Amino acid sequence: MEGSVQNPNQSTTAAELIADIKLRVAEVAPAEIKDGLPEGAVLIDVREDGEYATGHIPSAHHIPRSYLEMRIENIAPDRDTPLVLYCAGGVRSLYAAKTLVDDLGYTDVKSLNGGITLWKDGGHPVEIPKTLTPVQADRYSRHLLLSEVGLEGQQKLLDAKVLLLGAGGLGSPTALYLAAAGVGTLGIIDGDVVDRSNLQRQVIHTEDRIGTLKVESAAASINALNPDVEVVQYPYRIGPDNIMDILPNYDIVVDGLDNFPTRYLLNDASVRLKIPVVSASILGFEGQISVFSPYEGPCYRCLFPVPPPPELAPSCGANGVLGVLPGTMGLLQATEVMKLILGQGDTLVGRLLLYDALATSFTELKIGRDPECPICSRSPDAISDSEMGVFPDYDAFCDGSH
Repeated sequence: MEGSVQNPNQSTTAAELIADIKLRVAEVAPAEIKDGLPEGAVLIDVREDGEYATGHIPSAHHIPRSYLEMRIENIAPDRDTPLVLYCAGGVRSLYAAKTLVDDLGYTDVKSLNGGITLWKDGGHPVEIPKTLTPVQADRYSRHLLLSEVGLEGQQKLLDAKVLLLGAGGLGSPTALYLAAAGVGTLGIIDGDVVDRSNLQRQVIHTEDRIGTLKVESAAASINALNPDVEVVQYPYRIGPDNIMDILPNYDIVVDGLDNFPTRYLLNDASVRLKIPVVSASILGFEGQISVFSPYEGPCYRCLFPVPPPPELAPSCGANGVLGVLPGTMGLLQATEVMKLILGQGDTLVGRLLLYDALATSFTELKIGRDPECPICSRSPDAISDSEMGVFPDYDAFCDGSH
């Protein structure tokens, strides 16, 4: 009886395929990266969401294997970026590394030998990420589908603390959309009550709340929209006597103010504390917006060294405003806030965006830091209370008497 003949088309076994991949994809041992990756290298966890939730290697980015080809460029757009991939045991990461090299052209991809299992066995640290409740996973499901947000980004939003100065035309849409997005803490400062004339544009308030404090009305709308959000109410105006007590509790400030003295005051405090401010203003059919991130770009005082005369800067109450305009500008503010929280995209730092509603046009102006700026040309430590008093008298400064 003749012996069996090897079929030349016989499929390669999984073990043989893995062995072949190991000849082409380098592996690193956990001990080689326990003290950190080489400069510029990126660590990527390719396990599924449920596995990642049980713990991950510190500093690792999470891209499930099934999304790797679609999302890798968001983390490593340069094909020469050194990458280290890991999974549970080191097999899926080998296949993933092969895909990045063969199909996407990455030049320096390695796999962690033994995966996170061997990493744990070596006694190396593991971080346990916060997880979403089933209700939260459902609520924020569209965010979770975005590689720029995902689980990690949504948790950043839930942990963020944003202070809104004003619950009026700009503060209304900004607050509603930040609340809907899951920004965990919203502080709202406003000493006014709801007036019927507000309802044409201040969409966070309702007819039955006329006479109610705006902060209470805003909190009611936010809580009805998203009970995840903690609303901190400040039913008074911000001023030199309280600003340094309030601002340090927040990551980002949204400026919806309607007067120059308080804007200059806010600028001083935010520069001292290195807190970014997303600032917008509206009048008639026009709006403008920028992001003032201390020492990264210009501050408000760089852009407006001195306030304009009153006749060139009338209030909305005196000059009027198109009802939908604060919606447009407020949503742009909310977008900039989320970009800052997520660390995604190009913010409006160093840019002033002008919007003309009648022409439906945007104009962008580049703005730079003023090396002679009386505020941000100095270090925060140099701008001390003892040196300058608590704050300059910006009411006098803005009315030209100082």
